[in-house]
Amino acid sequence: MSASRESRRTAVVTGSTSGIGLAIAERLASGGFNIVVNSYTDAEADHAIAAGLARRYGVEAIYVRADMSKPAECRALVEASASRFGSVDILVNNAGIQYVAPVEEFPVERWNAIIAINLSSAFHTAAAAIPGMREAGWGRIVNIASAHGLRASPNKSAYVAAKHGVVGLTKTIALELAGKGVTCNAVCPGFVLTPLVETQIQDRAREAGLDRETTIRDILLEKQPSKEFATVEQIAGAAAFLCSEDAAQITGTTLSVDGGWTAA
Repeated sequence: MSASRESRRTAVVTGSTSGIGLAIAERLASGGFNIVVNSYTDAEADHAIAAGLARRYGVEAIYVRADMSKPAECRALVEASASRFGSVDILVNNAGIQYVAPVEEFPVERWNAIIAINLSSAFHTAAAAIPGMREAGWGRIVNIASAHGLRASPNKSAYVAAKHGVVGLTKTIALELAGKGVTCNAVCPGFVLTPLVETQIQDRAREAGLDRETTIRDILLEKQPSKEFATVEQIAGAAAFLCSEDAAQITGTTLSVDGGWTAA
């Protein structure tokens, strides 16, 4: 995936200052893509992440603040990136949040936020990126969904609904762009040890009165037959593959990285 400066393509990765998003930004930068790093915080550390990618891999990398819960900011992220680099060739929709509660106790504001950030943001960024990709005759849209986009779990109604929606959106975009040189696929991770999952581990351990390792073994990984976390680097590798020429005829599908969770 290496590219000369003149032909270098640009990748926008939402929610990319930590966890899976940062690993994907790192992997794509190592392949020679310009990178747009994103979060909603606009902290000095966020800009430092972009500067570090540029320095390590000899690409251009910038940080663009955008709140993925706001449609106008989702679209503005893509527009600003295209204005800066001339195109958005790869769009990775990774931003996401989680909240756990039974349906009847689920706070409305939490439901709305999860649907907005985990699902609607992917619609808005894709809608902004597709015209340029269609015109160029090349593009890659990778949506980071989840095993919960293919299976359900109790107490995660908003997350499961959003991730199922991401999978459906992925298929629709793929069909609309088939034959245009633009693909759209979803990566469906199982449990990955990220800051989001670390919070879940601590919450579940406290609720169950268990130590951290027992919580991981008996509760958090009960659905993941490998009994091992996927790594952020493995998810990044899957995303990078879907951005490659080897994946040019892979579109509208899901790539599970879940230790066998969805095999049953």
